[in-house]
Amino acid sequence: MNLTHLDENQRPKMVDVSDKQETTRVAVASGIIEMSQDAYDAIVTEKTKKGPVLQTAVIAAIMGVKKTSEIIPMCHPLNLSGINCDVEE
Repeated sequence: MNLTHLDENQRPKMVDVSDKQETTRVAVASGIIEMSQDAYDAIVTEKTKKGPVLQTAVIAAIMGVKKTSEIIPMCHPLNLSGINCDVEE
């Protein structure tokens, strides 16, 4: 098996993408958070002591997208043109 992020000695390396053409990309991520009914009720009625939880979750998601290349090893930084985050109840 030939893995692009390993050199000939099987050591991790960053792939050279300097000759790669710019392309339009779309990424989609999703997750599920489980909680008690009391916690859920407090969040959706905005009766928490820590402020608006759902808005904070959206901000955290945006921050995560912006930091992806710092969090995921061997991920090249990309210019972002927009980030959309939806929270479904």
